[in-house]
Amino acid sequence: MGKPICPFLTPQYPDIMQNIQSYIVENESRFLEELFSLIRIPSISAHLERKPDIERCAVRWKELLLEAGADKAEIIPSEGNPFVYAEKHVSDTAPTVLIYAHYDVMPAEPLDLWHSDPFEPEVRDGHIWARGADDDKGQSFIQVKAFEYLVRHNLLTHNVKFIFEGEEEIGSPSLTGFLKAHRELLKSDVILVSDTSMLAPELPSLTTGLRGLAYWEVEVTGPNRDLHSGHFGGAVANPALVLCEMLAKMIDERGRITIPGFYDDVEELSAEERKMIASIPFDVEAYKRSIDVDEVRGEEGYSTIERNSCRPSFDICGIWSGYQGEGAKTVLPSKAYAKVSCRLVPHQQHEKIQQLFIDYFQSLAPKSVRVKITPLHGGEGYVCPISLPAYQAAERGFEEAFGKRPLAVRRGGSIPIISDFEQVLGVKTVLMGFGLESNAIHSPNENFSLDIFRKGIAAVVGFHLNYKG
Repeated sequence: MGKPICPFLTPQYPDIMQNIQSYIVENESRFLEELFSLIRIPSISAHLERKPDIERCAVRWKELLLEAGADKAEIIPSEGNPFVYAEKHVSDTAPTVLIYAHYDVMPAEPLDLWHSDPFEPEVRDGHIWARGADDDKGQSFIQVKAFEYLVRHNLLTHNVKFIFEGEEEIGSPSLTGFLKAHRELLKSDVILVSDTSMLAPELPSLTTGLRGLAYWEVEVTGPNRDLHSGHFGGAVANPALVLCEMLAKMIDERGRITIPGFYDDVEELSAEERKMIASIPFDVEAYKRSIDVDEVRGEEGYSTIERNSCRPSFDICGIWSGYQGEGAKTVLPSKAYAKVSCRLVPHQQHEKIQQLFIDYFQSLAPKSVRVKITPLHGGEGYVCPISLPAYQAAERGFEEAFGKRPLAVRRGGSIPIISDFEQVLGVKTVLMGFGLESNAIHSPNENFSLDIFRKGIAAVVGFHLNYKG
């Protein structure tokens, strides 16, 4: 079913890397059926009625980890959805790699936009089409099949642990407590995660940084009820207008966030980092065409890639007020709402930024309205040093499997659990992801390239062979 993986650039383990190609081709039918058995379980953490499916998926992962060669695997309950833990012990003196993944998926709606059943995977045009094909069942399956190959061929020289959770898509509410309660169980030298993306199929990349996040819901209240806009318009403050005026003051004419003290902990990019970012292939005209805008916009003095990965940002994620139904209704609303967020850069603490925003936004409110602000979510940013031995092992694995050295790229998104790993377990994480923008994660018609699936397995094998602790 498969085709040979591209030639390697001076592979350090040429015989082994050739053998892994043959192993993938010979076992691909089994691999896909095992992966599909996971995908067919609609483990949607956002839907409480899917709790039995969440538990079924955890059980299936336990079975697959044991079949792949783990010495033991168990399902560990938590305050929320269960965790799946497995391990392979090689030596008391060997380093330990902890592999993290999540087995929950996003809801599939709107279902009418899918070209096939989201929970009945199909192979079409060289891709797997299904919810979870990439995020994160497909990517985590890459890790497990690489582990299987190493165990079956007696090539594993360090200990491996797995921890899979079922709440990542709803913000991992149980994870921090679980980490604190199981520090000894999860003790390791490095954490490996495949839940990020590459720049393009021909441009492999390793994520070296993530932005943090602070998120709030804002409620602005004016009169004690909705009013007739003819009787009261022009005489009473309209909360929707006031909210828009307040939000408009959050960004100045230079594209900078106006919260006092917001930039105090922002680390400026070095000339070397900016040079490295500038070397990343990026076509701004294609970028604009892809999202159908005529002009990019952001903080003055920074490129588009710097703005969406290395600099903080402020966004309105949702805004609503007043009458939303069909036709006209002349109403002056009593309340207006917005959901707003800041993407943060490393060293900005989300709890500090949350309070700075609350204090500042409250200060912008006129006496004609009352403002309530509720923090909803937050997390720290993260940076992985490229001098880290595990990073260099991942870099080598990519080079051997994809035929070129991966670019080091900071990403604009947030994975708060990565900073939790460092803060609670005291361990750095290597983000060895294989997704693509075109994989449409969280959207209808999520998919995953079979070619990258195969190369990903080889790349992770390369990581383990090159990692010496």
